[in-house]
Amino acid sequence: MTTKKSSGKKKDIQKKPSDDSLKSQINELKKQIKENEDKFLRSLAELKNYQKRMEKEVSFCIEDTSKKYISELIDIHELLKQALKDNNPKKGLKLIIDNIENFFKKEQIQYIDCIGKKFDHNIHHAITTIEKDDCEDNTIIEEVKKGYMINDKVLRPSQVIVSKKK
Repeated sequence: MTTKKSSGKKKDIQKKPSDDSLKSQINELKKQIKENEDKFLRSLAELKNYQKRMEKEVSFCIEDTSKKYISELIDIHELLKQALKDNNPKKGLKLIIDNIENFFKKEQIQYIDCIGKKFDHNIHHAITTIEKDDCEDNTIIEEVKKGYMINDKVLRPSQVIVSKKK
């Protein structure tokens, strides 16, 4: 009979977790899921409240801006009515134009200066071209309709006639 010698090393036997430890792990995971769900719902509610506040603020800004511009239009309307009654309507018209230009200045609305300048498609709209020998190509020779800018943004491009070499 042969005998086997043991090397003296014990094999590591993995123990299966007990039912109680599995239940406690499951309960802990359920608790974490519930906490995360609560955090998510709170964040979602905060986002919805933020959206509502922003919608109200935008609405208020639009209404406030509308009131501001309508008030200016009312002033101009009143001046036009006075000018109509006036014996010298040129005075009234001059007053109205001054009022509008003050409004433009206050709102930082500027005319686009273009006569004699090079054509720029970003701020000019060419209506037609005219062949001329005494001008460089693509030089604005006439302004048909004034253009306007507000804070470096084009409100309305200048409508212009552009030169073209023969």
